[in-house]
Amino acid sequence: MKTLTKEMQAAINPSMALELLKEGNSRFVSNLKVNRNLLQQANETSDGQHPFAVILSCIDSRTSAELIFDQGLGDVFSVRIAGNILNEDILGSMEFGCKVAGAKIIVVLGHTKCGAIKGACDHVEMGNLTALLTKIRPAVDDETTTKENRNSSNADFVENVAKINVQRTVKAIQERSPILKEMIAKGEIGIIGGTHDISNGEVTFYSETLQ
Repeated sequence: MKTLTKEMQAAINPSMALELLKEGNSRFVSNLKVNRNLLQQANETSDGQHPFAVILSCIDSRTSAELIFDQGLGDVFSVRIAGNILNEDILGSMEFGCKVAGAKIIVVLGHTKCGAIKGACDHVEMGNLTALLTKIRPAVDDETTTKENRNSSNADFVENVAKINVQRTVKAIQERSPILKEMIAKGEIGIIGGTHDISNGEVTFYSETLQ
């Protein structure tokens, strides 16, 4: 697999970028990962990087974007934070990744059995984690289909909240960043949400969030 160059990056459009991620995840799930010389890629990217995607995912140790999408060094900007929440620092990082560095798609990636989502469902309060979980709380409130057992013991409730949290973040990125909103409107970049199933590695993209 060749290391991405500026020319190769420029030839990728948002739909192609999404397809590259889908193909990579398919390889991961099938355990057919591409053989890469990572040291060579480190050398080849030492003077510059040209990733094609920005992926906002959770810090969960099982959901490394480079691994589950079978990408190498220099291929993706990986933004990781508990509960794949959004703040101005992350938005600034995304603006850099797309406007300055040329990435073609933003992916907001949740995952199954997320501890941060469970914490928000259980109204956990603990140090600085309290403020982080507060950012997930609107997704908990937006889940209106579950009437009983609205806590982490209800697996369906947790997964419903996780999906809503992803959908809200996709929307918030466009609402809070005029730079990214304009790039999406012009077709310069795309944005989509999805969920990574930690039990089998498969990523399901939410077509309704694709812009």
